[in-house]
Amino acid sequence: MSKLTLSIRHTTHYAFTQPVVHALQRLRLTPKETQGQRIIDWRMTFDNAHAELQYDDQHFNHVTLIGLEPGAHEVTVTCEGVVETEDNAGVIGRHSGHLPLWSFLRQTPLTRAGAKLRGLLREVQGPADKAPLEFLHSLSDLIRDRITYEAGRTHSGTTAEEAVIHGFGVCQDHAHIFIGAARANGIPARYVSGYLMMDDRIQQEATHAWAEAHVEGLGWVGFDVSNGISPDPRYVRVATGSDYRDAAPVTGISFGGAADEVLTVGVAVEAKPSAGQSQSQGQGQSQSQGQSTQ
Repeated sequence: MSKLTLSIRHTTHYAFTQPVVHALQRLRLTPKETQGQRIIDWRMTFDNAHAELQYDDQHFNHVTLIGLEPGAHEVTVTCEGVVETEDNAGVIGRHSGHLPLWSFLRQTPLTRAGAKLRGLLREVQGPADKAPLEFLHSLSDLIRDRITYEAGRTHSGTTAEEAVIHGFGVCQDHAHIFIGAARANGIPARYVSGYLMMDDRIQQEATHAWAEAHVEGLGWVGFDVSNGISPDPRYVRVATGSDYRDAAPVTGISFGGAADEVLTVGVAVEAKPSAGQSQSQGQGQSQSQGQSTQ
């Protein structure tokens, strides 16, 4: 499984109780072209919306700003394409982007360590300053052991400290806890949103999330706490940031009127078989913990 060619389809559908007067959405839905990842084909289509602007933000995320058509009762954003990935044992490499490395030591409201998270940190094996990689793997294992994966009980605003207090969360919460703990020990860390191909399903209800930490001599290294592994070719990096808010796939900027919305998300990820290889042979094994809070 040194390389995979992944076919991805991601649909976001909004249904409004009243016609939209005006609205803008910020989309971070285009995969990054980084070490170990190449876009073969990627396209976005919109129903009752149109692209206003495209740009790369401070994290080198490709951002598309769309405007919703006035009077719309429904809006659909569809992203689909093919991405080639390869196995680098989770290592992304040197730091790039407009932000200095030290900026990833800054805690955010979602990652800031409180008393419970600091207490968890005291149980991590290995010195963070002398053996950072050992420390980070121990941290990931401890978080996965103590914070039970339970979907539907946290939300996009749940903080790392709250998730530790509750003792449950999803991949987004695992990533925030890991990031907050790494930063508290002087290790730069960031949030990653993207896609994960699973072995037990193609259709999913959300994107996936994990964390990356910067290790001297290696650069950025990925840690999927929810699944207890470093990312391999089944993972597609889409956006990075200081926390979920920096890397959220879809962010609403402004709405006119008082319409309530119902959001439905559908994600499909599967391997495209190479010559002489069946689809099942190309999929490998993965855990079922693959959903991020939307």
